[in-house]
Amino acid sequence: MSAAPNEMYELNATAIDTGWGTELDARIADLCAMLSTYLEADQVERVRQACYFAAEAHTNQRRKTGEPYVFHPIAVACILAESRFDAQTLMAAVLHDVIEDTPFGKEQVAERFGGEVAELVDGVTKLTQINFSSKLEAQAENFRKMFLAMARDIRVIIIKLADRLHNMRTLGVMSAAKRRRIARETLEIYAPIAARLGMNQLRLELENLGFSHLHPFRYRVLSEAVRKMSGNRKEIIHQLETRIRNRLLEDGIKAKVLGRSKHLWGIYRKMREKHLPFREIHDVYAVRIIVDAVDTCYRVLGVIHGLYKPIMGRFKDYIAIPKANGYQSLHTVLFGPNGIPIEAQVRTTEMHLMAEAGIAAHWLYKSPGMNGSSAQKRACEWLQKLLDMQRRAGNSVEFLESVKMDLFPDEAYVFTPRGEIIELPRGATAVDFAYAIHSDVGNTCVGAKVDRRLVPLRTPLSTGQTVEIIITPTARPNPAWLNFVVTAKARASIRHYLKHLQREEAVILGKRLLEKALLGRYGGLNEIPQEKVATLLAEFNIQSFDDLLSDIGLGNRLAPLIARRLLPNTDIQALEPINQDAKPLLIKGTEGTVISFGKCCRPLPGDAIMGYLSAGRGIVIHRVICKNVADYKHNPEKWIEVEWEKDIKTDFQAELRLDVTNKRGTLATVSAAISTVDANIENINTLEKDGVTTTVNLILSLHDRNHLARAIRRLRTLPEVLRISRRS
Repeated sequence: MSAAPNEMYELNATAIDTGWGTELDARIADLCAMLSTYLEADQVERVRQACYFAAEAHTNQRRKTGEPYVFHPIAVACILAESRFDAQTLMAAVLHDVIEDTPFGKEQVAERFGGEVAELVDGVTKLTQINFSSKLEAQAENFRKMFLAMARDIRVIIIKLADRLHNMRTLGVMSAAKRRRIARETLEIYAPIAARLGMNQLRLELENLGFSHLHPFRYRVLSEAVRKMSGNRKEIIHQLETRIRNRLLEDGIKAKVLGRSKHLWGIYRKMREKHLPFREIHDVYAVRIIVDAVDTCYRVLGVIHGLYKPIMGRFKDYIAIPKANGYQSLHTVLFGPNGIPIEAQVRTTEMHLMAEAGIAAHWLYKSPGMNGSSAQKRACEWLQKLLDMQRRAGNSVEFLESVKMDLFPDEAYVFTPRGEIIELPRGATAVDFAYAIHSDVGNTCVGAKVDRRLVPLRTPLSTGQTVEIIITPTARPNPAWLNFVVTAKARASIRHYLKHLQREEAVILGKRLLEKALLGRYGGLNEIPQEKVATLLAEFNIQSFDDLLSDIGLGNRLAPLIARRLLPNTDIQALEPINQDAKPLLIKGTEGTVISFGKCCRPLPGDAIMGYLSAGRGIVIHRVICKNVADYKHNPEKWIEVEWEKDIKTDFQAELRLDVTNKRGTLATVSAAISTVDANIENINTLEKDGVTTTVNLILSLHDRNHLARAIRRLRTLPEVLRISRRS
């Protein structure tokens, strides 16, 4: 057997600092003593070796507190040892900063402690060497990479949470600005992740530490207020425990009854969200009842409802329908002594262990009768959702926004027509439900039935409802859905689809524009010499010809300039005269996202029009008489000749301004007149000019210019209408 690790690294370890060697040995000994209670001796020895290896790697490195840096990873390992994690996780915790902050690389860690440990360390390693354009982007990219690492091994995030917890415990040495930034990040990201993984004890400490550093004055004031009332509160909790315990014994029910109170961050958040002073926060009292079996939970519920009157609408059965992180319990709120609201939670011993440790219960309570497979399965399902989300996200900031939305669920449980339960955040709509079933269902949904009644897609759903989605294979997502969906999956899927759709449409438009610019020079784009195309793509650093066409279609590059680069040198002079005689680009109004219509003049088929190449948007169509077309003289290369196609079936919008007499029934008369010519009012607003006249602005949905003329003629027959004009 090789030399003992403390002998192997004794010289290097004490070289950290002459005064710290003894304390280092003591800390490692304390950690190993904890591990020896549940790990094999050879595994404890491996962790000890990792500790001394980390001590050597971090030689002469110190934390802001002044102590050797290696004390931090050892403390992280101690936090994980309390949850009885395996030896590989503990070694990775001890070594989690070695790759980032020391000369030792992943290969050396793998050679010394194995590939599994090296992968965990690599997953936890922060990416501080990458430069970002903003702190938000840096934070977002770090979390994106962190979730990718989590998907490979869930222990990565558990080490990261323990790392953050110890950093929060020692945050006082940082500057005030840095403390606030780290505390906010902890409350917005790390504590919710701990909650999502069901690690309640760790979450509570992260939240209270985050609160104390983010709002130190508020924390002190609230702490003092709680301390002053703690005597009375202890008396109430003791009274509750005793009375409930005695009643359960009378009914022959064995149970553990634990009184508790809300933590400071929970109290503060409730005060802030409900705009209540501390004296009006009454439900800071709670009692937890732990029994041996599920059916006993429901018996206990009946007993306490007989003992204290329940508050209507405050009962939740998380046993029948567990939370996303595997949490199970019965929740009820009671009118306690002196009418004080008391929250009661009833659960089995196994549920209690899962509620406190969450996914960590897999390691903390390994036994033949209990395993963490359920929590692990739920956590892995959640991670798969995040992976799907990050693939669809356009950038890291968008991904972080989606993750934050997903980390703050206030659940609603709804049913499919087959009785399957779908968990959604509170306020989720029928569109969110459709995407929760499958992305294809969301992309093709056109309607929804809630409890067999047709409802708008934006309708918020409530727990207990049965939802049926109506789909049409030819349907596609509406960009307006982004204004009301609340789930990260729905938002990411809609954005992904629209971006993909916009690219397809941009390629088609770019091809039309380039063919128009090259008219008469080549038989088609396929006949352009490949060497010309390859040279141009290399010069622009573009991967494919479709990417170039997409850039043209989106207005990022001008077709005439690209055409000049693709022509032989002898033909460049001939390009311009040919294009002067070319036919205008034909517009039919169904080109999708790459062709839009200016809201300044709202053109209709029959109007004389021009197109403006807007970077990132494609072509924006304006009427020739629009004031924005005056810019044509200054930027002629950005404008393109366009005409309407024949037999257009699509509806367009036009805006009318009416001056009408101010009397009862005028708007109804105007609406009725418009409906007689088969036009539809999309929007209407009024502005009173004086006591006699009101200005009405209408946006109408019409087929073409002739349809608009019929609507105007009909309105002019009304005695209430004094003047009509079309916005141009």
